[in-house]
Amino acid sequence: MEGISTTYLGKIGNTIQSLAAGLKITFRHVLKARKTRKPLIVTDAQYFQSTEGINTIQYPYEMQPVPDTGRYRLHNEIDDCIVCDKCAKICPVNCITIEPIKAVEEIGKTSDGTSKRIYAAKFDIDMGKCCFCGLCTTVCPTECLTMTKVYDFSVFDMREHNYVFAEMTEAEIAEKKKVYEENQKNKAAAKSVTEPVAAAEEKKDIDEAPKAAKPVFKPKIKPAVPPPSSE
Repeated sequence: MEGISTTYLGKIGNTIQSLAAGLKITFRHVLKARKTRKPLIVTDAQYFQSTEGINTIQYPYEMQPVPDTGRYRLHNEIDDCIVCDKCAKICPVNCITIEPIKAVEEIGKTSDGTSKRIYAAKFDIDMGKCCFCGLCTTVCPTECLTMTKVYDFSVFDMREHNYVFAEMTEAEIAEKKKVYEENQKNKAAAKSVTEPVAAAEEKKDIDEAPKAAKPVFKPKIKPAVPPPSSE
């Protein structure tokens, strides 16, 4: 190749020249990178124009901006949850576990005015299984299940990825179950008493009702048709 010496000393000189050219570029970037570049997300208009400055950030004191449409750790606002079980049914990896307890009456309302009639004895989300598809947030009727911007939730023990959102104690769970069971027993007892009486009254009404007279069948006689004249 032209301009490149093939002698021993010539090769050393070429190496020094090449190294100096590379260090020149490096020092030029060092001078321009005396301050940290402002973190930008890829959707920012200046993202690809920002080519100077140090891109390293002091994590966790500094963090990259998170897009609003990102899919990260799930959170359930239990006060707005009606325990409809839709999120658990649509989850493709079964990472949501729900144990509902039916109430005997309305127990409150959500922030959007939806009536609450079911207690959440258990509402667990195992983020270790989650595939971050977002289907559970789509089907939630009260929008209480959302994906937050928290993405740095690594742990040493996988069991810590199971997040518990139900707030009922064991004593409260046992009490609510007992109340519902007693209410069902009372309903069944009342039904067993009222059903025979209602059936007897209905039969009595049918027996006492006047029977409608059967319609008398009267055959219709067509008038005789005169024979055609022979004229």
